[in-house]
Amino acid sequence: MTREEKSQVIEDLTAELANNANIYLTDISGLNAVTTSNLRRACFKANVKLAVVKNTLLEKAMEASDREFGELPTVLKGNTSVMYSETGNVPAKLIKTFRKKSDKPLLKGAFIEEAVYIGDEQLDMLVDIKSKEELIGEIVTLLQSPAKNVISALQSSGGKLAGIIKTLSEKEG
Repeated sequence: MTREEKSQVIEDLTAELANNANIYLTDISGLNAVTTSNLRRACFKANVKLAVVKNTLLEKAMEASDREFGELPTVLKGNTSVMYSETGNVPAKLIKTFRKKSDKPLLKGAFIEEAVYIGDEQLDMLVDIKSKEELIGEIVTLLQSPAKNVISALQSSGGKLAGIIKTLSEKEG
């Protein structure tokens, strides 16, 4: 690889790092062609971009990035593949599901919305991370519940002023 080609790869990786808030570093070495193909297919279906990278070039891209990757560059040893995703927990769920049939991919580390996670033992915690959409859905559900209870109670009181006042006074207590 020429110096110009390396520079171009570093530039491309730096752009990918800047454009993705959720980055997983994994080890998929040792997977046979069929298993690798199945992993790539699973990533495609889950809207996760999978790329194999050279550690030295990825490390230079991290240095060139305006993000703080903390200890993440320390896991750049051996074979490294990068998973990019719009949703923080999707690659973790994909890895966990895929490992029911295979011992890989192994999680080396992850950068999720500016937080750094190191090591395969973090996988279960990453699976449990809620996406922004999931959190908003839960908040909306929590906010709707009390309103539905009041409306239901008001409707059951027959809509008479005395019943409405009684219902509202019970809700205060």
